[in-house]
Amino acid sequence: MKFHTVDIEGFKAELPILTLPSGIGIAFFNLHGDSELTEHCAKKLAPLLSDCDVLITAESKGLQLAHCTARELGQRYYAVARKSKKLYMQDGIEITIESSITTGQPQKLYLSKHDVDLIKGKKVGIIDDVVSTGASLKGLEDLVAKAGGIIHKKAFVLAEADAADRDDVIYLATIPLFE
Repeated sequence: MKFHTVDIEGFKAELPILTLPSGIGIAFFNLHGDSELTEHCAKKLAPLLSDCDVLITAESKGLQLAHCTARELGQRYYAVARKSKKLYMQDGIEITIESSITTGQPQKLYLSKHDVDLIKGKKVGIIDDVVSTGASLKGLEDLVAKAGGIIHKKAFVLAEADAADRDDVIYLATIPLFE
């Protein structure tokens, strides 16, 4: 297996290069189970999001990042866009997003009424692990707008390929796509 080394503001991570069904290779970034990497990224992202009232992320790889970043910011709650509708979400909202680079198919995002109330009228910081094609980000933006939140910042650990050229996102490091 091949690896790509990325320096995330002083934390070197070895990312396995995985081939997607489309044939494109990605440097697979996974925060699950890595408390040291997650804490490092949260500490670096928190100052960039300090003027946000509340954070939102999509499950699942953004969960622990949002949790640690919210803790760094002294925010008790953060919103979570779920990928399946849970029993407690019957009075929430939903949107459909285009396929992302990793899912390859359209999917839905759901927000509970609690989280809708949490972000309504607030300056919202969208936070996640990687921005690539922007499909997942667009879904989160649509969800925040539908909930009545104000998108204030969009922050990621990594920007993949052309996403690094976007002027509307904040990120800590870049990774390429592989042919």
